[in-house]
Amino acid sequence: MQKNIIQVDEKPQFWESVPLSLQHLFAMFGSTVLVPVLFGIDPGIVLLMNGIGTLIYIFITKGKIPAYLGSSFAFISPVFVVLDRYSGVEEGYSYALGGFLAVGVVLIIIGLIINVVGTNWLDIIFPPAAMGAIVAVIGLELIPVAAEMSGLIKPADAANNWTMDPKVVMVSLLTLAITIVCWVTLRGFLKIIPILIGIVSGYIIAYFAGLVDFTSVKEASFFALPTFYHIKFNLADILAILPAALVLLPEHIGHTMVTGNIVGKDLTKDPGLDRSFLGNGISTIISSLLGSTPNTTYGENIGVLAITKVYSTWVIGGAAIIAMFLSFFGKIAAIISAIPTAVMGGISLLLFGMIAVSGLRTLVDARVNYDKSHNLILTCVVLVVGLSGATIHIGTVPLKGMGLATIVAIGLSLFFKLLDALKLSNEDQ
Repeated sequence: MQKNIIQVDEKPQFWESVPLSLQHLFAMFGSTVLVPVLFGIDPGIVLLMNGIGTLIYIFITKGKIPAYLGSSFAFISPVFVVLDRYSGVEEGYSYALGGFLAVGVVLIIIGLIINVVGTNWLDIIFPPAAMGAIVAVIGLELIPVAAEMSGLIKPADAANNWTMDPKVVMVSLLTLAITIVCWVTLRGFLKIIPILIGIVSGYIIAYFAGLVDFTSVKEASFFALPTFYHIKFNLADILAILPAALVLLPEHIGHTMVTGNIVGKDLTKDPGLDRSFLGNGISTIISSLLGSTPNTTYGENIGVLAITKVYSTWVIGGAAIIAMFLSFFGKIAAIISAIPTAVMGGISLLLFGMIAVSGLRTLVDARVNYDKSHNLILTCVVLVVGLSGATIHIGTVPLKGMGLATIVAIGLSLFFKLLDALKLSNEDQ
């Protein structure tokens, strides 16, 4: 076992677990809260159910997969379509919850099917040449988002006269630099909390740079119960949201495999991809019944695992419990929400970059032979499709990036296997 690694089943001491859990909380917080804000609902219920959902997932996967479940962005477009059909946001969201429940059922069905047929098919449709590239795409397609958050590139919705803000760039780069310096120079316990140190340091720098707005903190209630929303069902609304499951499927498989690569274990076999889908599906169903958004594994937290080498599900569970705690304490949640985008942008550049590197490491560790045309084509096409911005719309749901690249990779892999079986391939064996 490598030195300084805290394995999946290890339980750090309490004084160590709290800051380690806070790292994961900070990493996922912005994205998780953004989704309910866009929908116009109470973020408190989402924090509560993401925390509960994560604990359910950890329990079902027997504490063997260190994954945090947060709000999925795949549902943003279809939910807006549903909301536009109704006069009130709360009524429209109630019908969207019916679609969320249907997605949870689909995830459970997928898990049950995998339980019956096994996972040997993964080796066929995801050879290393494809899987390594897919994992790389997961990180690489998110890097422009991090760069936008850091003020390094023009946001998609910015005016034509947009100019780079030197304060934003300074805060982002200083946050990134502090995190890197802490990562490579500190020893002992401090070595495994560089992200927490970077975020806190960046927060302080941003405050003195005038980028912190505490208005939401002042307005937030100190104690408030999360808002629970009632679920309603309408077939048209369910059909509008259900295609988002097609985005979650490849995303879930990809995240499970990259997490396995990071922790050095085949998580698709133990505890099994079936348990992973069941955990995600059950947590999504329970979330929808109580009024929260669907859950999905988070790339930001996978990046934290790669950087810190702390894989403990006890730490992930601690982050979930803290999130549940924050759902009842508005001011504390608001303080975290007030972390400037520039700070999280600097951190995200490192987190997403680490995911991309994990994909490249998969290619290296598997010793993929690029003298073989099948391998060369698989990696090439996955990278091109995943990073080109190519998009296919399934109803109102856009399928692009890693999701689309995964589907293309499956098709190509099966095609090459068919050629080999029919002995029509000129590939050297």
